[in-house]
Amino acid sequence: MNKDMIQSLAWGGGIVALALACSLARSLGYLEQETTLRIVLGATGLMIASFGNRIPKKFAPSACARKAQRVTAWSMVLSGLVYAGAFVLAPTMMTAIVIGCGAILTGMAVTFGYCLSLRDRTTAA
Repeated sequence: MNKDMIQSLAWGGGIVALALACSLARSLGYLEQETTLRIVLGATGLMIASFGNRIPKKFAPSACARKAQRVTAWSMVLSGLVYAGAFVLAPTMMTAIVIGCGAILTGMAVTFGYCLSLRDRTTAA
């Protein structure tokens, strides 16, 4: 198995283990349901930021691909951190969901828009 696969499986296993531990703590009365949900979803945001941090370390065959990688990495890291922060700091779950999902959708839109602008520039040149 390669290094990326091991890291991805470690993140997935870690989040499952965290969810199980939080579920056990909730059933024993140590955590409330909302706290359990906030912890697991906050960890998911950190996972997104971690994956974004790994993007620039991949090989890119051209300058345009490297530019797209950098923008994608920044948008994933920032949107993942906003997502995690929303679930940690927002006063209500609905606010956290709106802010977190809005951050992820904004990151995706920025990446998609930048890739389209790069494609338009290369076809025009």
